[in-house]
Amino acid sequence: MSPFETLLAEADGRPFAAIVGWPVEHSRSPALHGYWLKKHDIDGYYGRLPVEPKPEALKALVAFLKATANARGCNLTLPHKVDIMPLLDRIHPDAERIGAVNTVIKQPDGSLEGRNSDAFGFLAALKQGAPQWAAAAGPVVVLGAGGAARAVVASLIDAGVPELRLINRTQEAAVNLGVAFTPNDGRQIMIERWDERSQMLDDATLLVNTTSLGMKGQPPLELDLARLPISAVVDDIVSVPLETALLASARARGNTCIDGLGMLLHQGRMGFEAWFGHDVEVTEEQRQAVLAA
Repeated sequence: MSPFETLLAEADGRPFAAIVGWPVEHSRSPALHGYWLKKHDIDGYYGRLPVEPKPEALKALVAFLKATANARGCNLTLPHKVDIMPLLDRIHPDAERIGAVNTVIKQPDGSLEGRNSDAFGFLAALKQGAPQWAAAAGPVVVLGAGGAARAVVASLIDAGVPELRLINRTQEAAVNLGVAFTPNDGRQIMIERWDERSQMLDDATLLVNTTSLGMKGQPPLELDLARLPISAVVDDIVSVPLETALLASARARGNTCIDGLGMLLHQGRMGFEAWFGHDVEVTEEQRQAVLAA
């Protein structure tokens, strides 16, 4: 069976959504949405849908969602958050600004709207995991310039970070992101070279990894933390593995660390509430249930 046919069989006629990516086997999203479905006794399903990074594959996804009566939408992870946008009927203004979509909502008329809940999810998890961190306290270093990085940068600029150092393996992508989000109030987004990333940690109050480096099946993130202040918070949005090498190294030297599960849990609320019509909240019980899945 095709991945679409497999998902349909698993849903078995119930309203459904899915996490769409390539690869997607590692995703914890089915566990977090499955928790809410069970907790609120909702007759729905949330599964995995592997979709190759090819234009024809994304077009097939859009056609499938529109043509399938019990499809409610999907989440999008690497590498589809940007490429999906031209294929959707509408893009929410917040997602338009960020330039990436992580949640697709099927409307009653069958049209598809793209939204972005990553910015909300990131900041909510940061505030929960490091309540002592203050946006105005000093520079922030962000690694990466993809769809997730755009959401993180948007949320940090809106929160009032005075200086943001953006570092990406492909510098052109970092420049484009920096131009898009540099505020007009004198604050700066500095574009730094990837091979100088370890030197850019001086005086940072927060280090965020938004790249896929360190994710299961991906190359490791090579980063020397020697120049990072012990008072800095280290946030790795990778959720599999939960304890990345970056977090393990930072934790060993005394930095406050935030793993990727918090962001994943918080960003999931927007889609779930739209797909299944029930308000939900993130709890420690849910976190433990997702970890145990």
